[in-house]
Amino acid sequence: MSTKEFSRRHFLKQTMMLSAAAAIAPGIIMGMSKGDIKLASPNERVNLACIGIGNRGAEIIRDLYKTGLVNIVALCDVDMGAAQTLAILKEFPDVPRFQDFRKMFDKMSNQIDAVTVGVPDFSHFPITMMAMGLGKHVYVEKPMARTFNEVELMMKAAKKYDKVVTQMGNQGHSEANYFQFKAWKEAGIIKDVTSITAHMNSPRRWHGWDINMKSFPAAQKMPDTLDWDIWQMATTGHSYNKDFVNGQWRCWFDLGMGALGDWGAHILDTAHEFLDLGLPYQINPILSGHNNFFYPTSTTLAFKFPKRGNMPALDVNWYDGINNLPPIPKGYGVSGLDPNIPPPSTGKIEPAKLNPGKIIYSKELTFKGGSHGSTLSIIPEEKAKAMAGSLPEVQQSPSNHFKNFLLACKGEEKTRSPFSVAGPLSQVFCLGVLAQKLNTKLEFDRKKKIIINNKVANALLIGPPPRKGWEQYYKV
Repeated sequence: MSTKEFSRRHFLKQTMMLSAAAAIAPGIIMGMSKGDIKLASPNERVNLACIGIGNRGAEIIRDLYKTGLVNIVALCDVDMGAAQTLAILKEFPDVPRFQDFRKMFDKMSNQIDAVTVGVPDFSHFPITMMAMGLGKHVYVEKPMARTFNEVELMMKAAKKYDKVVTQMGNQGHSEANYFQFKAWKEAGIIKDVTSITAHMNSPRRWHGWDINMKSFPAAQKMPDTLDWDIWQMATTGHSYNKDFVNGQWRCWFDLGMGALGDWGAHILDTAHEFLDLGLPYQINPILSGHNNFFYPTSTTLAFKFPKRGNMPALDVNWYDGINNLPPIPKGYGVSGLDPNIPPPSTGKIEPAKLNPGKIIYSKELTFKGGSHGSTLSIIPEEKAKAMAGSLPEVQQSPSNHFKNFLLACKGEEKTRSPFSVAGPLSQVFCLGVLAQKLNTKLEFDRKKKIIINNKVANALLIGPPPRKGWEQYYKV
């Protein structure tokens, strides 16, 4: 049986089971017929369980629901009493609720086709591994995981469970930027690229923190509704503090991946895929405000990639920090904030001297681009005007990132950011984070996938052992 046939039959079987359940508890489906969203017929919807339902997790749920192709069959979050969680619960009042994803799978696995994973970076791995092992399609926020080895295991699991559909949530990978880059590369407009500058210079949560911090913040009283043990998952333990939750986890080496992990996938994803970058052989950091606990005040990372086929060696230079602007080429023009870049769940993007984006240097042309779905332009403007008539036609996206995932679950499309594509990109960021954490140059063997000049860094590719009770997810 083909993958498409298997996916389709499995999908219809699960939908019939859910429809039978809805006859007993009609709110599961009937309560979703609301607003201006046109729902597909019951046997055309994917039965979706959502893990992590506040903030970014809630946005994912809403975007998937807007397609009209889902039944929301379960909602799971470690804090069902938080304000951001209560908001989405009100939108789906009759859907079963869980605080522990493992209990959700134990009780409802046969009613679930696919899951969303909208939780902190360090939590992606165990949820995703359990879901794939149960045969569930998975939509995971970017980056795929926090450590190099976790990403490696997720890619291996995706190969093992090859009928499972995977998609990483770098949503620009299904928008205009993706199809333009693809068309321009195939037409030879983008060729012989030797250098890329990527920049994210808006203020970050940790800017202004004391860089002389000697320990993690002191324990605070925990919200009564939060299950702190599950929140920590496989990580080594921390005491609850408000500066670990609700997005603050992104600040800490132990839990998140800083500005690089947050924005790198939205800025570098198309260049990484269509220029076949793979993994770097060297990473050089220049840091300001380095410390052992949270991300530096500013970071410059130089990733070196070798020659690939007929493509020349290429350097990717990453800049973050409010006073760490990259050099701007002549004819760059105005740095406007592209309206195609969605605001973070915490609100609008903070003003910056240079808005998030990239500059791509080839032997003949220079390109200026933004983030997410923002398209490239040729600079200076005079050159762009001269080439306007020779640019190839760019395909319109047949489906946004969320619909693409759901259609793939139904066997009708292939995902554009599966783990086979998103994994090596995420591993680039894992290596960059290690260079930030250790504040040292790293030499990487691309074939053996080991760091060859620093034993500590090489050990950190795997990271500390998981907490007791979480070891089983690290086996494929």
